[in-house]
Order: sequence, then structure tokens, then C-alpha cells
Amino acid sequence: MKQKYEILRDDENKRLIIREFAELDKDTMSLLCEESYDRKAVKSAMGMGRDALIAALRTKNLYPPGMYAGKIAEKVIEILGAKGKVADELVFDDIEFLSREHEPAEAAKSYEGEPGEIDELLDVGLDDDKFEEGDEIKKIDTTLKIEDDEFSDIEDES
Repeated sequence: MKQKYEILRDDENKRLIIREFAELDKDTMSLLCEESYDRKAVKSAMGMGRDALIAALRTKNLYPPGMYAGKIAEKVIEILGAKGKVADELVFDDIEFLSREHEPAEAAKSYEGEPGEIDELLDVGLDDDKFEEGDEIKKIDTTLKIEDDEFSDIEDES
């Protein structure tokens, strides 16, 4: 699916507008969402860094994937920093994203070694001196009171 993001600087109202479009029908882009932001808030987020800007631009209705959000943030910085440029657009195609090879995630990179023995994995750390097989549990700290013979008095009606 193709997606398009229009980024507009509204100098008259001191706003930033982002519109999200998607190709729902072949060769026809449909408007999915339009978000308007206070330019002061966006510039403040820009001062705190790229991640803060992405967080400020994402809303309940407009939540682009991380790869897209980074490029949108770069375009917002470009538009708010430029004197003459008041609008631009980004077009993304999911086919390009899905067809190329990606780097492994950080967690996959940092994983080293083989898994331990199955006995090590199953060991949940029970202290042998606190519980022996066959021992009854003497004290249970709970507010629930269960009657021992409550259900044994019910006769089968069938």
C-alpha cells in the first residue's frame, strides 16, 4: 500500500498541518487523517531532540511507523527551518519496505551463547527446606474463606 504525508506550514495561524493519505483504490489517494499542531510546541519538541519531536507528532489518529516517523520528523525540521518552503510531501510504498533486507534488532545482535540445560531453565528457585513433597500447606494468607463441604451436598438432578 502506498502512503503519502503532506506537511504544511500555516504561517497565518502559526500551525503545522500533517495530512496522511493512503492508496485505498488503485492510483487514488484517499485522505485518512489531518492533524494540526501548535508551531511553538513543535519547535519546543525539536529542541529536545528527534525522539521528542516524533513523540510530539504522533497522535491517536496519526501514528506512522518508526521508519516513516523519522523521515516525517526530518521533513518537519526542514519546513520549519526554511523561509520560502511552506509545504512538502513524502510518499512511501510498503512493497519497498517489505522487499528489502533489514538489520537485525538490537536484542538479536546482543544475544550471545547457547541456551542453558533444560534443568536450569525449569529451576524456579524453590527452597527445598521450605517445601517437601507430601507436606500439607499449613497457612495460606488469603481473605477468601472456602467451605469444605459446600459443593459436596449438591445432588445430581439429572
